[in-house]
Amino acid sequence: MAKKKQIELTIEEKLRNALVPKEEQPYKIPSNWCWSYWKYCGKFIAGNGFKNIYQGFTQYDIPYYKVGSLKFCDEGNYLIDETNTINEEIRTKLKAVKIPVNSIIFAKIGEAIKLNRRCLNKIECCIDNNLMAFISEKYFYKYIFYWTKSLNFYELTNATTVPALRKTDLENIPIPLPPLNEQQRIVNRIESLFAKLDRAKELIENTLAQFEQNKMAILHKAFTGELTAKWRKENNIDLSSWENGILMDFCKINPKKINTKEFDDDMIVSFIPMPCVSDIWGKIIKKELRKLGEVKKGYTNFCEGDVLFAKITPCMENGKSAIVDKLENDIGFGSTEFYVLRCDENKLNNKYLHYFVRQKTFRDEAKGEMTGAVGQQRVPKTFLENYKMKVPTIEEQQEIVNILDNLLAKYNKIKNLEQQLEKIELLKKAILAKAFHGELGTNNPDKESAENLLKEILAEK
Repeated sequence: MAKKKQIELTIEEKLRNALVPKEEQPYKIPSNWCWSYWKYCGKFIAGNGFKNIYQGFTQYDIPYYKVGSLKFCDEGNYLIDETNTINEEIRTKLKAVKIPVNSIIFAKIGEAIKLNRRCLNKIECCIDNNLMAFISEKYFYKYIFYWTKSLNFYELTNATTVPALRKTDLENIPIPLPPLNEQQRIVNRIESLFAKLDRAKELIENTLAQFEQNKMAILHKAFTGELTAKWRKENNIDLSSWENGILMDFCKINPKKINTKEFDDDMIVSFIPMPCVSDIWGKIIKKELRKLGEVKKGYTNFCEGDVLFAKITPCMENGKSAIVDKLENDIGFGSTEFYVLRCDENKLNNKYLHYFVRQKTFRDEAKGEMTGAVGQQRVPKTFLENYKMKVPTIEEQQEIVNILDNLLAKYNKIKNLEQQLEKIELLKKAILAKAFHGELGTNNPDKESAENLLKEILAEK
């Protein structure tokens, strides 16, 4: 039976299909803009399988990008990873599609989507089957690129064990389209503002890096005895007063839980999940209140004065630990990803221990001993128990704590700069939001119309 001839739609009918109905438009945009769907701005290309036998070659002229490549972009958001390259012969064998220059490349499967990375390509390339590319047609590719950076792709993933992006879901995302010249003006404005923020970010990061170097030097002096050399001389003692041992000689690691049988399950106690401990400040920034019956099983138990030490990556690497302060009804519970370190008060000062476990040297050693699956590695308890250390007298420990408190207090103001870094990222998001609402002051509604541009594109299809 012969196929029915497909009826050709008029331009007006095509335009009606391409425009988002008014009641479905996410927000109001300038009158000379229009809401369309992403699929009308270009096309999506899925990646291809990349056999291991062809990976690892760097001498060829066609880059073959993998998900890990998205970490390596230059200041212009262009991919610069040269880990894998192929030639035309290999590309033909793999049946890999060539991705045109200035395509938007992003992860389409797995937890990598959550990172929301986007990159452009400077030269023709190929991508593996965990990536997807979008090629802009007629629209300014950088406008589309920055628009995608305002989206959270992870929210679009399907609800399966392995998150994934479906092409059809991406195609039907509404996109605010300004006229072509306005797209260029918006990109120029975004890049000008971002450049200023990036300069500020670089200055802050350089200051923080210098701070970390100075802090490391101070802590090294503290735990090798150099910081209190004068104090020892004044007190007629020397380094021989420092005791050799392992950490479990001076404190209990995960001591036995308190007996809660005598307490009512409705009694309110303090609960501290991992996010409630600041890795910046090394303090508990919030305590939740829960009923004892809800937390006494399956959670870590601790008391006032204990040191909490995060054992899981990346929390441990970031220095997430704290000294437990006042607790509701003197009872605390929290994440099982904390080790509880309870000092023998006659041998180890808890503030001294807290400074010790937050130093980068200690955390680097702990990282080297981590076990478990990548992304969920943990510091073994045996690492802490058997950690070799030289410990000064309790009096010298207190002197070290006093000196460190005074010295590092000066740096706390500098640490506020980390919050400024967070503000810079929020400012970038705010700039993107304004850009795609038509609120950057660049629009000229009297001269240009996005609908006319869309009509021209639809006429060619």
